[in-house]
Amino acid sequence: MALAEYRAEAGIATITLNAPPANCYTHEMMVELDAAVLKARFDDAVHVIVLTGMGEKFFCAGADIKMLASVTPKFKYYFCLHANETLSRLEQTPKLVIAALNGNTVGGGLEIAMAADLRIARKGGGKVGLPEVNLGVLPGTGGTQRLVRIVGKSKAIEMMTTGRLFEFEEALQHGILNQIVEAADSATFLSKVYDYAKQFAPPARASKAVGLIKRSVQSGAEIAFEYGLAMEREFQAQLFSSEDAKEGLTAYVEKRKASFKGQ
Repeated sequence: MALAEYRAEAGIATITLNAPPANCYTHEMMVELDAAVLKARFDDAVHVIVLTGMGEKFFCAGADIKMLASVTPKFKYYFCLHANETLSRLEQTPKLVIAALNGNTVGGGLEIAMAADLRIARKGGGKVGLPEVNLGVLPGTGGTQRLVRIVGKSKAIEMMTTGRLFEFEEALQHGILNQIVEAADSATFLSKVYDYAKQFAPPARASKAVGLIKRSVQSGAEIAFEYGLAMEREFQAQLFSSEDAKEGLTAYVEKRKASFKGQ
């Protein structure tokens, strides 16, 4: 049984965290997630990545606590290091990543979700939060760094030091979520997420441009403004030489709808 199930269809790759009931991650799951991200990255037919959890109740409840309690401090350090590298790879892959939060998204589960570009939650599906302080530790898979970039310093400190869990609606207010979708069950929810994701894939959208917009924002926000502009120009130069840019400009002049290929 795969711990990070992978399938690709109609330009969308789906990666499902598969360790029910709570989809807690181990090093083995992170290795599989890492491999799945690379598989989607190298597949020219994949334009959008959807990341979700197995079942109805949990997207992911974070790291497997029993596992952490049984391993050495050295293993824990390398476990966190590899998890950070995996999520950075997800964050820097030039393809749009949508986290479909089908259920509770807490601890490391929220840290995984924050490495995605967009986050969509199922209404009434669960709660979010970073409760690691209750275990005497901090959110160590990028939580302290990604949350502050979303909600700001004071709110991030408050959320993490209280360790409280809160409803999806509050997460939406703070910008942690992009939207909440009503759905009777996880299958219906995922179907709605796919319908949303299709707009970012050819022929509707120039997916190469979408991917480089993502890269420009994700990387550019972390460097000096002038270097961000230089990176933006380099990405634009790549796009100007693409088939989709030619199609987009030609379609505009000819007053017709563009049909993109992701090339």
